[in-house]
Amino acid sequence: MADDVDVVVLGLGPGGEAAATKLASSGLRVVGIDRRLVGGECPYYGCIPSKMIIRAANLLAEGRRVPGMAGGSKVTADWAQVARRIRQEATDDWDDSVAVDRLEKAGVRFVRGHGRLTGPGAVEVDGTTYRAGRAVLLNTGTEPAVPPIDGLAGTPYWTNREALRAEEPPASLAVIGGGAIGVELAQAYARFGSQVTVLEVAERLTPPEEPEAGRLLAEVFAKDGIEVITGAGIGSVRHHDGRFAIETATGPVQAERLLVATGRRANLADIGLDTVGLDPQARAIEVDERLRAADGLWAIGDITGKGAFTHLSMYQSAIAVADILGQDGPPADYRAVPRVTFTDPEIGSVGLTERQARDAGLSVRVGFADVPASARGWIHKAGNEGFIKLVEDADRGLLVGATSVGPTGGEVLSMLATAVHARVPTETLRSMVYAYPTFHRAVESALGDLS
Repeated sequence: MADDVDVVVLGLGPGGEAAATKLASSGLRVVGIDRRLVGGECPYYGCIPSKMIIRAANLLAEGRRVPGMAGGSKVTADWAQVARRIRQEATDDWDDSVAVDRLEKAGVRFVRGHGRLTGPGAVEVDGTTYRAGRAVLLNTGTEPAVPPIDGLAGTPYWTNREALRAEEPPASLAVIGGGAIGVELAQAYARFGSQVTVLEVAERLTPPEEPEAGRLLAEVFAKDGIEVITGAGIGSVRHHDGRFAIETATGPVQAERLLVATGRRANLADIGLDTVGLDPQARAIEVDERLRAADGLWAIGDITGKGAFTHLSMYQSAIAVADILGQDGPPADYRAVPRVTFTDPEIGSVGLTERQARDAGLSVRVGFADVPASARGWIHKAGNEGFIKLVEDADRGLLVGATSVGPTGGEVLSMLATAVHARVPTETLRSMVYAYPTFHRAVESALGDLS
């Protein structure tokens, strides 16, 4: 059976849902298809519930800092209460009926099922082929990537999804992977009472970030009682009598629970890319500056390989929608994509790292300022770890990258992201007035260090 429409959106994560809604509100006949939850990973397993747990864990940490700041206090944790709040407020017990209703009220026809391209402009779901006269938009997202470690398959390991649905924290937790998801959840679980060990195959935590960030986070983790093992090549995983045994290059690690946080893989293998001339084995779909992947085919979000961030998917969504509607607008620009790891301290980054800038052949100058040395850092005292690092293209006098680590690192990052995106000269940044006493005033000190 065939059904003629204007647009088919395959995958209704944040960007796909937004695109389907905007296209339908423009008067187009839109079919939105997803076999899982409308809204994607972010509201159910990613951004929202994880940050709720992190917020609660950080409050516990702040409370435990009280003795050194304002007298004595005993702070206890209640993981179950946070878990209930996640189910009730963030995910509605993993029921997406509210999201589906919102989509349909916007004029989108929702189809639950596994969609697959069967040729240009054609997507089949459960025997019905939807023929898109104007566009097919792909937003199929990613799944947790699980490495082929000997013995891991078949064990009751966690990904971020199971970790965020846990009813209580385990007595002990091993985390394979020291990237953003791994370190965020490791710290949160530790602050709720789990004995946590983080295993990272690279030589430092948060490998994509500046080396100073990984080193500082390891120091903070030590204060939280988290054991960090880097250079941890993993030979095997076994599960017996309710415990995991992990063999690493540095020795055995045992824990009640195991969280595998080793990245994401794109959902591309089974959506019929070969029927439109694309490689189903590719790690990502190659798109142009308007998010076009082929004639009549657009792709957005994690599957484009530009960054697995909700904010990037939404950004790409707006560009793709404008192109599908024949509207003009700026093309995609990835020079200043911000990213934040929501540990305590937060790690906010934008643009190039120092190493990336040097590898690109730029004439690099670096400015650095410690947050504790700032007035606000001194006032903050307990939990004031952090720094500002600026990476300048000295030939042009422009920032090409920046890192903001600190109690509000992700928020301080906003001005640095603006500077990189808008190509604000560093001389102009030096001439600004910086409010006192704020965390962002450390940016002024880092600019002075460029001289």
